[in-house]
Amino acid sequence: MDPVPPHPPHDHPPELPAAALSTGAVARRLGVSPTTLRSWERRYAIGPACREDGRHRRWTAEDIARLELMCRLTAQGVPPSEAARAAVGAAPGGSAAPEPAAAPEPTAAPGGPNALPLGEVRPECRGLARAAVRLDAPAVEQLLDSAVAEHGLVTAWEEIIAPTLHAVGRKWASAGERYVEVEHLLSWHVSCALRRVRPAAEQLRSPSVLLACAPGEQHTLPMEALAAVLGERGLPVRMFGAALPAEALHEAVRRTGPRAAVLWSQSRTTADRALVRSVAAIEWGLRGARGHSALLLAGPGWGTGSPDPRTERLFGLRSGLTVIENALRSADHPEPATRTGPATGARA
Repeated sequence: MDPVPPHPPHDHPPELPAAALSTGAVARRLGVSPTTLRSWERRYAIGPACREDGRHRRWTAEDIARLELMCRLTAQGVPPSEAARAAVGAAPGGSAAPEPAAAPEPTAAPGGPNALPLGEVRPECRGLARAAVRLDAPAVEQLLDSAVAEHGLVTAWEEIIAPTLHAVGRKWASAGERYVEVEHLLSWHVSCALRRVRPAAEQLRSPSVLLACAPGEQHTLPMEALAAVLGERGLPVRMFGAALPAEALHEAVRRTGPRAAVLWSQSRTTADRALVRSVAAIEWGLRGARGHSALLLAGPGWGTGSPDPRTERLFGLRSGLTVIENALRSADHPEPATRTGPATGARA
């Protein structure tokens, strides 16, 4: 990229490089808050070279490279003032950096030896990963809320949140006990962000959807995402969370009579096929008007096929929503689905 000429002609205002980014875009990319960037600029003079109309900050590739170096150094334990001096003094694209005496902590620097295996992802995904490995809880919270608000819950989950969670899990699996704290912090804040999604004020008057994890299964985040988006669309949900015992699952289906029941399994060790067959055979309701639930299996633990012809596999949040909505529309109900106020609740 050609730098901005130091002395442009007086009759032509300086032009910003085409790739210059706003402070908010840079913050999402790096996984820090805009307030942090402004603080660094004010305290350590590590700001953008260009300003639009003298007021709006615009960060060039060289500006961003300096910020990336500062992020790497602060994540390794270098004090911010020293990291800023090293970043400002480094040549563009260089890596002049004081090394801390202790072994460096994991960082999410692109291409570094400790980089998370993200692959081709959205910039917001890389920013979230960088914030997570720095254990920067406020930035993680802000980035998650921004992703949901800007892209919607389904896109945010499939293109930003889930890829970051998978990358942290893969890194943890290949690095022994390292990164466990990163996974725990990120998972906690993802769960909190999902619970901050408000359900629709009016709920569809239709049979409920039962969500549960298989016995012994502790991974709940995909079910939490599904519960949040169903609630956002006004669909009644009963969420039973992690490791629901087999007897409790049977009782929950019999007592609530859900039109659809979704059972999540993360690994083959929790994918109990005998349980699937027994749940698929459950009938509920009054004698002479018995019904049964559409049993939907979600998660990689079930493999590619279905352990029972009365079940169906779900693959991904977006496509899974379509399957669930179709199941609800096909419910044998005496009256069509209508909107009710929040006080009346949903009929099972």
